[in-house]
Amino acid sequence: MADKESSISGDTEVTVLGLGPMGTALAAAFLDKGRGLTVWNRTPAKADGLVARGARRADTVAEAVAASPVTIVCLNDYAAFHRVLDPVGAGALAGRTLVNLNSGTPAEARAAAAWADGRGVGYLDGAIMVPPVLVGRPESVLLYSGPREVFDRYEPTLGLLGDSRLLGADPGLAVLLNTALLGMMYATLNGFLHAAALAGSADMSATEFADLALGWFMPVVLSPASLAEQAPNLDKGAYPGDFGTMTMNLNALEHIARTSVEQGVHAELPALMRELAERAIAQGRGAENYFAMFEVFKTPGR
Repeated sequence: MADKESSISGDTEVTVLGLGPMGTALAAAFLDKGRGLTVWNRTPAKADGLVARGARRADTVAEAVAASPVTIVCLNDYAAFHRVLDPVGAGALAGRTLVNLNSGTPAEARAAAAWADGRGVGYLDGAIMVPPVLVGRPESVLLYSGPREVFDRYEPTLGLLGDSRLLGADPGLAVLLNTALLGMMYATLNGFLHAAALAGSADMSATEFADLALGWFMPVVLSPASLAEQAPNLDKGAYPGDFGTMTMNLNALEHIARTSVEQGVHAELPALMRELAERAIAQGRGAENYFAMFEVFKTPGR
């Protein structure tokens, strides 16, 4: 059994539960950095490559968790987390720390933290913000939430996976921010894909459209710097309409929706954007700029 105090030295042995593509990448990163590693997967053969490199294969979850002071859990979701760990006896879990990198919701993360606390287990919830191929690089960001003392104890180990950032004590924060960032990613992708489809309805290739959109429009109109400049106004709720109002933007959104219909392109996304602008105007924000949509998004929809 690993010495629990070894965590302070920065040479902590690690267990990884779950060897899908991401779990395998996590395990490989620890091996690359010379850490002692125990692995477990429901299908044992998935560990063969890691075992060939020096990892120890545990026959049971209890054996895997007992082998190291800290266990990285990388399963599909919180239901899988409980399905795998609920049967483990208190003796194997006592005094250990679980770092849960599953996907789910903030409420599920808080419930998992309460489950761990009730068993005397240290707990961090986390989110990996890069694809498996980038795990282990210093610039790759991983988000964590939970007790500062737990994070500080194992940060030298977690830092082997990338840039580790503790968001706060609330265990739901990491999965919440992960969801927020993924929502932004999908909204951006959908916007680009819809726009490329609209351009394609006039026989413009996606390659040609990308040169126009990404070479000029996005860097000038929607650059990270321009969005960051507006962030303080979101915090203050200040949306001056000196250079464009919500009513003016509704006119543009109406044209996007109508043009999509005319060109035979899927029109539900622009119709939704138009509806949201109409809702903002109905709330009295017609003379404010488009960033006032932030106030609409902060409240439940119909």
